[in-house]
Amino acid sequence: MTRAWILPSLLVVCGAAVASTLFLRGSSGTAVALLTAFALFAGVNSPLIFPRSIGAEEARRRSAADGRPVIFWRPGCAYCLRLRIRLGRAARRAHWVDIWRDPAGAAVVREANGGDETVPTVLVAGRPHVNPEPTWVREKLSS
Repeated sequence: MTRAWILPSLLVVCGAAVASTLFLRGSSGTAVALLTAFALFAGVNSPLIFPRSIGAEEARRRSAADGRPVIFWRPGCAYCLRLRIRLGRAARRAHWVDIWRDPAGAAVVREANGGDETVPTVLVAGRPHVNPEPTWVREKLSS
């Protein structure tokens, strides 16, 4: 199991344990509601809501060809989730790199952030931008 799935897995397991306890105590409605909430929270924190990640080198190559931004992210990052949700459908036009799956992507982010793995880091025309406003990223995706 990759570490991208650790948090969502823990959320589902904990939700199931709490829901089981509530169910055994006779609170089946509360158990179902709580399990649903844990499952939704796990889904939001999983890599599933992000477009398919590619490698950093491939993303840079594609960005040079089509001019679209490269977004470096990692699962469980609240700022990455905010960016993804606020971009909406436009997010699919960007090139996404999961720094936990791609060591070269993590190296690019560390180089841009003085050794820190601060995400989201967005590369536009080869220049890094750390945690930019989603409206600014959306503008870059539409141009």
